[in-house]
Order: sequence, then structure tokens, then C-alpha cells
Amino acid sequence: MAGVNKVILIGNLGKDPEVRHLEGGTSVAHFTLATNEYYKDKQGNRVERTEWHNIAAWRGLAELAEKYLRKGQQVYVEGKIRTRQYQDKDNQTRYITEIIADEISMLGGRPQGAEGATAPAAAAEAPTTFRQEPELDQLPF
Repeated sequence: MAGVNKVILIGNLGKDPEVRHLEGGTSVAHFTLATNEYYKDKQGNRVERTEWHNIAAWRGLAELAEKYLRKGQQVYVEGKIRTRQYQDKDNQTRYITEIIADEISMLGGRPQGAEGATAPAAAAEAPTTFRQEPELDQLPF
């Protein structure tokens, strides 16, 4: 039986998506997503813990993220976790763990109290869920 690699997150964007266009015209968007959890410590005080996630969206999903998503906005992200390596400026090997988004849904309307809180006018007509269609070479059969 094959393994399962599935991540589901609901959180707020830490920054507007940054989109790069690679050779061959492929687009990739990167942004951070904050998820919060609350618990009580030994003294009974409420404690908030924020976890930051690196999100990558590819191709058409990247274009939609660039067009509709803004810092502070609450979103649902579904995808898979992936760790990759790269060489930093000092030629040291570094690792980054990120979520490769397969689906992004906008939640909660426009962001409140965030810098640049005004969402684009087109967001009013935007679909609320975006899905990444699998490439033919990604199909399991």
C-alpha cells in the first residue's frame, strides 16, 4: 500500500504571495501561513502559540494566488509536505520544509487590520476555491 502525504491548514497569510516565473514559463508562488493554537499553562494562563508554514503554489494556482491572496487573509490550504535542499550564498547546503499546495480556499472575507488590507476589486468576483490540476506525469497510473 502506498503512503499518504496530506496536509490541511487553516491560517492567515503572513505576506502577499511572491511569484517567480521560471524558464519555460512555469510560475511558482511562495507565501507564509500562520496557524495558531491556544492552551492553558500550569498557572492557568491562556497561551497562544503560532506556527509558521512555508507554502508553494505552482502554475495556474500560483497565478490565482498572486491575483487574489493578500497578507492577513484567512485561507484553507490543502497539499503535501515536501523537504528540499539548496545551496546558500556561502555554498552551505540548507534544507527547507514547505507545503506544496494542491487546493487553496479563501475564508473569512477580506483581511482585517493588516497592512494593505484592501483586497483587489476583482476579489469580489473571485472563485473561493482554487485547485491545482495534476500534470500527466503526476498521475499514479
